[in-house]
Amino acid sequence: METTERIVEAYVRYVKGWLTITNVKCEGQLEIDLLAVDVFDPKRIRRYHIESGVSISGGFSRLTNKPFSTENLKVRVKQASQRRTLGYFTERKFAGPGVAEKLKAFGFLPGNYTKVIVSWGWEADVPAAAKQAGAELWDFRDILKEIAEKSRADRGYFTDDTMRTLQLMALATKS
Repeated sequence: METTERIVEAYVRYVKGWLTITNVKCEGQLEIDLLAVDVFDPKRIRRYHIESGVSISGGFSRLTNKPFSTENLKVRVKQASQRRTLGYFTERKFAGPGVAEKLKAFGFLPGNYTKVIVSWGWEADVPAAAKQAGAELWDFRDILKEIAEKSRADRGYFTDDTMRTLQLMALATKS
């Protein structure tokens, strides 16, 4: 599990209070980053399929609406740009071979869960395209800010290493 995925899981578990399952293996060497369930309202259980694609390196930090190509994903020099496209998430991460079957095994059926893409920002045309594709966008920077706010307000001890590290960082940088 990548560090950014761990941070997103910590956010979902400790800030949102949702139940989580990480790194769900699917056929075709695919993997679901995070499944989350919000059970605060027993009359309405909310399910989330969350995929993270966070990069801070120059031209690859923002999510784009450029065309996605499975063939280009196989070309080493084109992989990074392909992984920063909305199509990569909608066509591969949310709908790749074996993903729907694995989601179904966990009770995630079409129409009863929310697809979420976590990114370090996106280009201006991405939100409308993501909405049309049935996906929500979460900005990783906002997640970090919410974790910091919770950590500064709640002095409880976290046994989760990721959340504890973020809590210490938030307290150390407190103005």
